[in-house]
Amino acid sequence: MPYTLTTPLYYVNDQPHLGSVYTTLACDALARFQRLDQLEVVFITGVDEHGQKIQRMADQKGMSPQSYCDTISQRYRDLWSRWSISQDRFVRTTNPHHSELVEQFFDRVQASGDIISGRQIGWYCVGCEEYKDNTDHAVAPSCPIHQKALEWRDEENLFFRLSRYQNEIEQLVAQDDFITPANRRQEVRNFVARGLRDFSISRVNLSWGLPVPGHPGHVFYVWFDALLGYLTALLDDGGSINLNRLKECGWPASIHIIGKDIIRFHAIFWPAMLLSAGLPIPQRIFGHGFLTREGQKMGKSLGNILDPGLLLNQYGADAVRWYLLRDIQFGDDGDFQQQRFTCLVNNDLANTIGNLLNRTSSMARKWFNDSVPPNGIGIQVDHDLAVKAQTAIDTVFRSLPELEFKSAAEAILRLAIAANSHLNNTAPWNRIKQPNQIDGVAEDLYVVLESTRIVGLLLAPLVPDLSERILNQLACKLDSKNWKDQLRWGGLITGTKLPKPVPVMQRLEIMKDH
Repeated sequence: MPYTLTTPLYYVNDQPHLGSVYTTLACDALARFQRLDQLEVVFITGVDEHGQKIQRMADQKGMSPQSYCDTISQRYRDLWSRWSISQDRFVRTTNPHHSELVEQFFDRVQASGDIISGRQIGWYCVGCEEYKDNTDHAVAPSCPIHQKALEWRDEENLFFRLSRYQNEIEQLVAQDDFITPANRRQEVRNFVARGLRDFSISRVNLSWGLPVPGHPGHVFYVWFDALLGYLTALLDDGGSINLNRLKECGWPASIHIIGKDIIRFHAIFWPAMLLSAGLPIPQRIFGHGFLTREGQKMGKSLGNILDPGLLLNQYGADAVRWYLLRDIQFGDDGDFQQQRFTCLVNNDLANTIGNLLNRTSSMARKWFNDSVPPNGIGIQVDHDLAVKAQTAIDTVFRSLPELEFKSAAEAILRLAIAANSHLNNTAPWNRIKQPNQIDGVAEDLYVVLESTRIVGLLLAPLVPDLSERILNQLACKLDSKNWKDQLRWGGLITGTKLPKPVPVMQRLEIMKDH
């Protein structure tokens, strides 16, 4: 059974932003780890392309909705390629296969008796693509998220009978492992406890959407349509679009990784829809926090949006990946601080890891014929650094499946710090000048280089390019089929020729304002 993980399907109302990069980088790190741990992975990402907001954005730009979607969708594809995102599927909800699947799914839900007609009256936010609870027509409220006036709607819609699934959803969200982290879980439980209400799944007087079979003038509500994109992605493998094939293709999803603002759709609406269609529900929903910049919400009005393309051009993927995954507890809100970003990358990657490798390799080359020093003590697994290396390995294998990227990164960094301390304490540059110390110097350099090799291997899911550069400096390569075996202490082969050291991580300068 494949390990299926997904990002949200990003709404193409605007350019990709750092928040969507953040989610996708986290998914990419998890996918890379699971592959190295020898799981078959299906990593899904993509875009959600229907709804009134898209139609209006296209109109503003003088484009057809399809042309507009094509343009923004390609920008996501190009950006993910530049960030070396290792997705297996990229789904677009304008794909004809998706329309075919939505119709199949709707037929199942309708056959379950869960589609009814009703009147939807209330204030509607085009930005959120949803009705708000305030139904007082006398006062025109604004959306607290988008800071734009809501629109009054009074129309006939089709409704999904969510209220029928009150008990099932209560039992589902009561499970501690279905929604993480805990604060998101409690938020959903509180919402469910207030009682689930049927929600509309169609819109009228809207041309940009998938038509509802048998209901002229209705198109599917964007959220009903978009959530089904996960299923379309799995079935878009060259086989038939048939919901009965889902299990063999990797459904249910092992985890949906999403922003906290869409937790309700994924943890309540989505499971109920799947139950109605007779399909398994996802195993886990993870709702992470938002990114701010220097303590402020990022937005066009403030002029403080961080362009992920410019960030990548100036600093490279390793620096940004490390900062986002190492400095922020995934699940909590995080703040992108220029000074801290620069200091953290320089201290952790350029100094602690990069300088450790450079100076140790230089000494080994100088005193041991450009080679890995002889290891006279053999594979001494009880050496202090060997014990610390195993601790780091255990922490990484425990942390990454739980999306505890910060914990994993810090464990790797502690190993590098310990190796630096060992080097400083043994001072091989002094001992080499003393008689009969060559064997001891060889041992000290070997264990530090071996620790650095394990650091390089453990970094592979988090900062894959840096990992490769570290291993290249040790004349090693990542073997994706035997990663666990490579992590055993003593894998560095004595006598291996070491290349001339070059910095594996350039120091950063203070970031210019983007």
